[in-house]
Amino acid sequence: MHGGVITGILDETIGRAVNIDEGEDPSTWGVTAELTVRFRKPVPLGVELEARGRITRDIHHLFEGTGEIYLPDGTVAAIAHGKYIRLKLDTIADAEPEDLGWRVYED
Repeated sequence: MHGGVITGILDETIGRAVNIDEGEDPSTWGVTAELTVRFRKPVPLGVELEARGRITRDIHHLFEGTGEIYLPDGTVAAIAHGKYIRLKLDTIADAEPEDLGWRVYED
């Protein structure tokens, strides 16, 4: 898989971790300010991957988070750390989260 696609998955996963406490109707999203990705293993196409993200630091309008992409055998293929600005969804997009295909899966 292309590194840009991997980066996009991690960016979205970490940025949406801010929605965990918002239930089924998230209104706040993270907008990327900075993102660092480390690639550990090649990611093949056509396999099911797991992406996990979490908030590691939360300071009012800014939060930081980390995330990983796991291969089917549980190996970590890529890790990321990012800084995000917390913004209301209606200020950055004219769409409902469910229309965009987003939902939070409890761990």
